[in-house]
Amino acid sequence: MTATTIPTPEKTIVAYTGLVNAPNKIQYQLPPAKLIELALEKGEGKLASNGALVVYTGQYTGRSPNDRFIVDDSPAIHETIDWSEVNHPISPAVFDRVFSKVQAYLSDKDLYVFDGFCGADLDHRLSVRFINERASHNLFVHQLFIRPTRAELATFAPNYTLLCAPNLRLCPETDGVHSEAAVILDIERKLVVIAGTGYAGEMKKSIFSLMNYLMPAENVLPMHCSANAGQDGKTALFFGLSGTGKTTLSADPQRYLIGDDEHGWSDNGVFNFEGGCYAKAIRLSEENEPEIYQAIRFGALCENVVLHPETHVPNYDDDTLTENSRVGYPIDYIPNAVLNGKGQHPSTVIFLTADAFGVLPPISKLTPEQAQYHFISGYTSKLAGTERGITEPKAAFSACFGSPFMPRSASVYAQLLMERIDKHKAQVFLVNTGWVAGAYGTGHRMAIPYTRAMIRAALSGALDSVETVVEPIFQLAIPVKCLGVPTEQLNPRGLWKDKVAYDAAANALAVRFVENFSRFKGVDALVAFGPQPK
Repeated sequence: MTATTIPTPEKTIVAYTGLVNAPNKIQYQLPPAKLIELALEKGEGKLASNGALVVYTGQYTGRSPNDRFIVDDSPAIHETIDWSEVNHPISPAVFDRVFSKVQAYLSDKDLYVFDGFCGADLDHRLSVRFINERASHNLFVHQLFIRPTRAELATFAPNYTLLCAPNLRLCPETDGVHSEAAVILDIERKLVVIAGTGYAGEMKKSIFSLMNYLMPAENVLPMHCSANAGQDGKTALFFGLSGTGKTTLSADPQRYLIGDDEHGWSDNGVFNFEGGCYAKAIRLSEENEPEIYQAIRFGALCENVVLHPETHVPNYDDDTLTENSRVGYPIDYIPNAVLNGKGQHPSTVIFLTADAFGVLPPISKLTPEQAQYHFISGYTSKLAGTERGITEPKAAFSACFGSPFMPRSASVYAQLLMERIDKHKAQVFLVNTGWVAGAYGTGHRMAIPYTRAMIRAALSGALDSVETVVEPIFQLAIPVKCLGVPTEQLNPRGLWKDKVAYDAAANALAVRFVENFSRFKGVDALVAFGPQPK
């Protein structure tokens, strides 16, 4: 590939992308204020009354899993990828065709380049060069990834390069992809190519997927989880898919936020992959989520948040465009953030699920065997807007609570997690942030203040000696009391008016658990610790 020289005020760097842009068309490492100014000049978005830049992403308001590919170009890659409905193989020839199209398209465009890191642990860090067609996308990666110091920039050498061309529409018939959009990871050639989608989250999740592939080889467990620490330094992990509450529940004013979405667990402890947060904005309120609400200010990037046409005041309750409205901001916008992105080995692990059937208890204590079962199962509900085509909650099983981002077999990640839980004696809880008193459409979502109270009790050790009752179908140990939570809220069956309907719904979900778990090999001994349909 031909080298393109990118002049900067301080040095000249070379991006091996094959682009031939004139030097004055490439702007490097711009600060947020300048990127916002350029985004507004080019009509990419509007300023909200709180100072945040608001953009609209078009038809792609969430990830597009069917359009994500991994290049199958060597035996080493082929044998270590769990090829599946989320890890689609693509041939080197098809990648070359798409890459050439992206090169040609970007070669006469104004481009924005950001060099940043993924991984706060210096022993396990990825250097990434982002090349963007949109200033607003470059703002996103600037705020979401770890920003190098001036000294680090002086010697920066990218391990991977990501090119993002959202305005380029591909042709499935001639380009060999599934739609007009594609997200392609070429692990061997150290390239990521994104075309046809304006959803910024594809960039973040692409790099996360790379880390999930690379880190196990370094004996690091990559995790789709948030993490925070108490004043005593004790760390907690929150696993869960988008919409289950990772960001909301980890941004606790009483604790210190390590990160909201992506972490590694190494021999050194826990470390954040990112330098920012990417929170759901739908129905955001200052009362329930003060830390996130106050982080939406100048420098933050909002996606698909509806503004008042005259005042530009955000309406976070408006889901006209999508349920998946988002906001990205640097982690230092959270006042109690751990800025070095590191924490101790966790003492508490929490699995979050948004149960659309309304039958799982709001909190339950897991034995080590149950923890393995539920981590491998990864049950939740896909919430509206999180992925393209999802318009209402749908029951789903996502191994390791992050299957869409896990290139390797689920057993690889599960084994790494269980080894660490056993070694560091972490307590594990299953928390339902979904529906109670009925299924979706009949019941209602568990109140955030109650969930916070239960989690605080779990983290403080207050639930360690509390009496529990075992739910007969799921075999989950439910605490009989919890400070700050009405007793009746702890028993899911008791909240249903129709107990027969609850039993039927619980049994139906238990059957789904059993059917899903049957596809995993070598874990038959864990079946006894999962749900037992009647």
